[in-house]
Amino acid sequence: MDLLASLAAEERWLFPAFLVMYAAIYSVGQLVVFRRWAPRQRLDGASCLISLFHGTPAALAAAGAILALPARSRSFAAPNARLQDHVLDYSVAYFVMDLLHYLAFLPGDVLFIAHHLATLFVFLTCRYIVRHGAYALLVLLLLAEVTSLLQNVWTLAGIWRDQSTAAARVYGALSPPFYVLYTLVRGVAGPLFLLKMTVFYLSGQAVDVIPWWVRISWIVVVGTAIAVSNLWIWNLWKELFRERKQSMSKSKKDT
Repeated sequence: MDLLASLAAEERWLFPAFLVMYAAIYSVGQLVVFRRWAPRQRLDGASCLISLFHGTPAALAAAGAILALPARSRSFAAPNARLQDHVLDYSVAYFVMDLLHYLAFLPGDVLFIAHHLATLFVFLTCRYIVRHGAYALLVLLLLAEVTSLLQNVWTLAGIWRDQSTAAARVYGALSPPFYVLYTLVRGVAGPLFLLKMTVFYLSGQAVDVIPWWVRISWIVVVGTAIAVSNLWIWNLWKELFRERKQSMSKSKKDT
């Protein structure tokens, strides 16, 4: 809480410092941590590394920034507090760094590039244009990143599972709990909060502080992101059940 209090009192623009931090972490990932990995694996590992430094800290900071405000300020149309702006800048810096990673090395990953551009549009319009509505975005950020630690460890284990039996075991052990948590967050909590947010913004209650095109675009971007996330996890569930079924069939044949 002392860190959050110091951030709330900080008047400087912190985005450049956050971006330099992510660039340094990314460089360490590429040049040191994953230097012995194959080129594509090294790229994925470096991206996961900066995601590890973003996800859980961002979720905790978002929760802290929400709880630090009085209940009356937790509104979809409330003006952004300084602490909320810093948390948004922390996430903006991450998405800018990861977007540069994809544009430079993996320009064919159109889905990730589109996701990052859309996310940056939402965060930047909230942070620098309308300067209202950060409460809604921080709740969504919390929901999006609460699974980040588990997802990144699962992803790194998945990258390395063909070369390491230990990584394969970690990947297999983490898959079910990760899928369950991700499904609950993205398939239940996320849509329910989006519904609440949509009802508020379409009611016209924020019309004086957030233009209609911003409100509608936020709803569309968030709704699309949730839909794509649910499609992704649904495909992972199907793959998991298919693998388990094949494993059971093989075990029966062996006996």
